Amino acid sequence: MTNLRIEQANDDAMLQDWQYVHNLIIPTDALSLDEVRERAQRNRLEVAYLGDVLVGCSTVRPPTGGASTATVIARVLPDHRRQGLGEKLYERGLAQARALGAGEIETIVLASNVDGLRFAQTHGFVEVDSYLPPGDSVPFITLRLP
Repeated sequence: MTNLRIEQANDDAMLQDWQYVHNLIIPTDALSLDEVRERAQRNRLEVAYLGDVLVGCSTVRPPTGGASTATVIARVLPDHRRQGLGEKLYERGLAQARALGAGEIETIVLASNVDGLRFAQTHGFVEVDSYLPPGDSVPFITLRLP
């Protein structure tokens, strides 16, 4: 894994890579490139490559409005799971959230993403909420580090 590269998505090509991973893993909330650009203005979006191969992405939503909770989401493409890549994305996102002043860390996982839920629970996250967006049939699960 020495050729793992994680970079901030700072141009359209990288934002499109981030969008691809997000939309594949969260098909019920597919985002347009304009929506991804808007998210990049308020969140830290990163993409991960193994050599030149796209393997995942991450989101760090900093604490806002006087709250101390940040959200850290690591996504790894199915063909690249169980190789420690999610661990690297998660550790990096966690460090960024803490540097931004987060006292609490949450993550959000689509309920149908069994691998993502298992990863979060293995890393100590506990379910605190779930919500079903209007018109959707699969809920999102919010988990928090105790």
